[in-house]
Amino acid sequence: MKMKKLAAVLLASVMMLSLTACSAVSVDGEGGGTKDQKESSEDSGDGDAGTGSGSIGLAVSTLNNPFFVTLSEGAKEAAAEKDAELIVVDAGDDAAKQTNDIEDLISKNISVLIVNPVDSDAVAPAVKDAVAKGIKVVSVDRVVNGVDVDCAIASDNVAGAEAATEYLVGLIGEDAKVAELQGVSGASATIDRGEGFHNVADEKLDVVSSQTANFNRSEGMTVMENMLQANSDIQGVFAHNDEMALGAVEAIGNKDILVVGFDATDDAMAAVAEGRMAATVAQKPDLMGATAVETALKLIAGESVEKEIPVEVELVTE
Repeated sequence: MKMKKLAAVLLASVMMLSLTACSAVSVDGEGGGTKDQKESSEDSGDGDAGTGSGSIGLAVSTLNNPFFVTLSEGAKEAAAEKDAELIVVDAGDDAAKQTNDIEDLISKNISVLIVNPVDSDAVAPAVKDAVAKGIKVVSVDRVVNGVDVDCAIASDNVAGAEAATEYLVGLIGEDAKVAELQGVSGASATIDRGEGFHNVADEKLDVVSSQTANFNRSEGMTVMENMLQANSDIQGVFAHNDEMALGAVEAIGNKDILVVGFDATDDAMAAVAEGRMAATVAQKPDLMGATAVETALKLIAGESVEKEIPVEVELVTE
């Protein structure tokens, strides 16, 4: 009898040890499941609506530019109206920082990434990482090269630049000498606005200088000063944005040189009204930001959206 009791005790002990061993499998994080199971689940994300935390990330190229400040404010207002969580990160016109910003947003488990690229090529790998995690992507103002995003929201930069250049031709006449202040190299806005300018200027004007000033006002002034030293008979300037145009105006001073810009920022609109700038192209950055958030919320809800949403532009003159 004692032997039977001893055998029963030993059997119970073996069973307890076996159960303890089974429950000692490594668990990754607080949510249960083995580490291998969780990794398998994470790797199998298929991008269906509803993935992520429901929050939206906005990776903006720079908040040192009034245009993108307005775009960001439009996005924030739309998010507040819809009671949506919006996380805004500022790359400061640094493509490497924007890559880090996007990777950080991915780690925050966002559901939709709204990206306004510093560089349309350089941002592509980080955006691909987001897509691989099942995150929906909306590009705004500038495209992401080589990535099939869910929606692209932008102004017609080519048409806007063509209109601005045609207006400049009408003011200074054909074959007049002009200069071009280019934006950040690689940015789709730079490429498109440059294309629109040259579509007209290469046939009707004499382009004596084209240099980048990185969409920056102080750089625009410095580059324009250098252009004038090399070509004192410049009659007109097309700048890829208003910040550079305003910098050019400072460099030009009282010289009889006409400047057209792009974006219709408050400072540029004032300069046009005062006759210091000839024209600017009006975009609607606040509408772009709001539309991007509204589109993101539709994607989160599983609704279909247009692949491209154009935002109209118009020429603003005195």
